[in-house]
Amino acid sequence: MSTALERVMLGFRAGKSAALARAVSIVENHRPGFDQLLATIHPDLGRARRIGITGPPGAGKSTLTTRLARAYRNQGLTVGIVAVDPTSPFTGGALLGDRIRMEEVALDPGVFIRSMATRGSLGGLATATREVCDVLDGFGMDVILLETVGVGQSELDISRAADTTLVVLVPESGDSIQTLKAGVMEIADVFTVNKADRPGADRLRNDIELMLGLRAGAASNVPAHHGVDLSAMVDRDAMRNALNPARAARAAGMEEAPETWTPPVLRSVAAQGEGLSELVDALDRHFRYLVSSGELRVRRLQRLRERVMEVVEQQIKQRLWHDQETLSWLEGQLPLLEAGTIAPFAVADALRARSEALLVGAVHVSNAALLQGTAS
Repeated sequence: MSTALERVMLGFRAGKSAALARAVSIVENHRPGFDQLLATIHPDLGRARRIGITGPPGAGKSTLTTRLARAYRNQGLTVGIVAVDPTSPFTGGALLGDRIRMEEVALDPGVFIRSMATRGSLGGLATATREVCDVLDGFGMDVILLETVGVGQSELDISRAADTTLVVLVPESGDSIQTLKAGVMEIADVFTVNKADRPGADRLRNDIELMLGLRAGAASNVPAHHGVDLSAMVDRDAMRNALNPARAARAAGMEEAPETWTPPVLRSVAAQGEGLSELVDALDRHFRYLVSSGELRVRRLQRLRERVMEVVEQQIKQRLWHDQETLSWLEGQLPLLEAGTIAPFAVADALRARSEALLVGAVHVSNAALLQGTAS
């Protein structure tokens, strides 16, 4: 480890926010030594709760993030915020304006805010978001809030980066058909209909609960309407739930210690702070469910598995597409591809075969970094 990096880590271990900021910059920009830094703090990971906040543009995610940060600070917890903004495909720049919206907590010494640009990543997060969260976790933050860019139906990276995913919707989010579509509606552990003082909020909430009830099979035991004596039903609540999937979903979402989790659908007006206590309570209940059910360990192991796979993919791409000999060989195959005498799959097979030594070198580099991090 270089002397400069050792100085950063010395301040990092001492809990200095300036050292944390420098460590985040090193990791975010993949500066020399970033992998050593991550390896050094890896044994300290796993203490922070990671809460992802996602939803369409204009849903009030930044305001809600600020309010949640303030709520956790009132509990005496330290909070790290990673807010992702889109990178312009035309200029390559990004506004990174979330800190402006979060001025209410920006000067709190117990809150650390980092704005990141997507830099071409299409999953709603930046490429290094999970690594930056690791740095905040290793620093000792109690809660990490990850706010995505304004996402559509298929940007699902947040569900792989967070322990709990909060999907924020607004009454203008579309009709009831939108709630039935696959994608972002399926990753939520908690829903909130923000800006709930607008018309249509209650209808959207009911539509989401109906979707949850149907997906959970709440209507699977509904009896046929011919020849059934409803007065003979012993459990009238169960009968009403069976006939009303939305009611069943709401009841399941309020259970304190459920065996399976049904996402609660809450109301909030983040700008006025309305509904925040209920939202914090739902997030806390979900974390307790994760711990008691063992799902937290499952999710974190999956995150580690995916992280290893990402690192391997990055190293292979870096090795292949920055090797001039490989690029020159590929250019030489283009006339054959154009003429139709060879197919892309055949070129790919040949390229992989001729690059075996290069790829083995990438593995050796990875092993060396691993051993170096373990030794440190």
